[in-house]
Amino acid sequence: MAITVKSMATSGVDGFMVEIEATVIRGQQQMMSIIGLPDQAIKEAGERIQASIESCGYDIPKDKVIISLAPGDKKKRGSHFDLGMIVALLYQTDQISPRNLSEYAFIGELSLDGRIRPCNGVLSMVTEARQCGVKSVIVPYDNRQEAASVSGIRVYPVKSLPDTVKFLEGRFDPEKIYEEESGSGVATGENCGVDNISAAKTGEVLSSNALYSDSLDFADVKGQDDLIEAIVLGAAGGHNILMIGEPGCGKTMIAQRIPTILPQMTEKESLESTKIHSISGLLDAGTGLLKRRPFRAPHHNVSLNALIGGGSYAQPGEVSLAHNGVLFLDELAEFSRSTLDALRQPMEDKRVTISRVNGTNSYPANFMFVAAMNPCPCGYYPSKKCRCTDYEIIHYRGKLSGPILERIDIQKSVAHVDFFELEAGKSGHTSKVLRECVEKARAIQSKRFKNDVSVSCNAQMTTTMIQKYCRLDEECTQILKKASEEYGYSARVIHKLLRLARTSADLGEAENIRREDIIRVLSCRDLDVSSSKMYAIK
Repeated sequence: MAITVKSMATSGVDGFMVEIEATVIRGQQQMMSIIGLPDQAIKEAGERIQASIESCGYDIPKDKVIISLAPGDKKKRGSHFDLGMIVALLYQTDQISPRNLSEYAFIGELSLDGRIRPCNGVLSMVTEARQCGVKSVIVPYDNRQEAASVSGIRVYPVKSLPDTVKFLEGRFDPEKIYEEESGSGVATGENCGVDNISAAKTGEVLSSNALYSDSLDFADVKGQDDLIEAIVLGAAGGHNILMIGEPGCGKTMIAQRIPTILPQMTEKESLESTKIHSISGLLDAGTGLLKRRPFRAPHHNVSLNALIGGGSYAQPGEVSLAHNGVLFLDELAEFSRSTLDALRQPMEDKRVTISRVNGTNSYPANFMFVAAMNPCPCGYYPSKKCRCTDYEIIHYRGKLSGPILERIDIQKSVAHVDFFELEAGKSGHTSKVLRECVEKARAIQSKRFKNDVSVSCNAQMTTTMIQKYCRLDEECTQILKKASEEYGYSARVIHKLLRLARTSADLGEAENIRREDIIRVLSCRDLDVSSSKMYAIK
């Protein structure tokens, strides 16, 4: 009779259960066959299993071995099935006698000498194991902190195959032995970590320890008070930002510091971001949940698949890796038009869906979009150094499609800075002070949207919410109408301006949108004003 062992796999950012069945057919030629739509890494597991069996002093079966990964009609990939397969095989051949094997799920890649290597996607797999009713999960030692982030399930980290066998037979306690070896506790058990279900409801904020890099602070930025005010407005409501300015004026420097003023990540956000980084193999071994908001800055020659996600087996792209953080595109006009236009759907829906022959995966992509570009081909418009014609400037800016520009709430010019004046001046803005302003505004928004878990900031407001929370008096309506008639704003742009005005009012702790809020948000559309003054003659 075949032996069945539980393991887990991933699809998108979620996991699903895989049952590993092992049997030996007596009297047939010695070989190992792995079935169940495995990828190349799983097919090669047979060699790793045989080498590990011999290295650890067990006997390699002399007959035909069949290992099946169920469900058999679902594609599986990865090397993390190794541990479950070798346990099933050793049990089937009566070389080990584990207790209560049905209570465990196994995750881990084998080395040739029997050591267990870390794997990708452990957080998603352990979360799914708990939801499937699995009581305990055995994971690689280097993935212990990541796995322990899920409460309600026992997590046992192991370093090698012999340790795993001893534990299953009741002759080894990894929690006690590894604690003695390392001199510090190992996070295992039900109550160590984060319950992602309760965290989704409470939105509890993680500890601020090591949340931001000490080397980045807005105190380093001088001479850009107007821009910093716009940056705070964007951060307070999660609005997209485009900075236009000549080379060397500080666009990239400012963008790198935006995560330092964003609110601290909640437990729910941390779990979501950690899942994506774990599946992508970007989570360092031995680390638990991410505490810093992601900041992704791909180069302008990035491919479409790398930015949006894709590949033979769909993997998260930069838009998903920036989930709950910042996606920064420097030299925006240098990106290919097709690549930029692919951002439309993720920016609007906050999710990207990738369809391949092997299946369809959906990844979250709720990021704050920040971009920077030069105002013209030479980079120096409107200073005297610029020699570009209006036609050349319009053609250069035309690399950005209208639909992309409409999705960017704040389009702010970056002022030229004089080095010698900056040396004598002092900055009055620190990340700590600015973050306090942002957090106060976000607290107001959190209270406003407490009954809708899908909306956490003003930038995510639906049309119905805009009608409810962004009402204007007659004077504000006329100001907005006049600006719309002059620059030809679409309904989408009007909605974005209303969301932005609501954030401006929140920063001022005002109950309703005021005249100064409308004036303030209209002053954040510098690109519209600049482009309207140009004439293109072919």
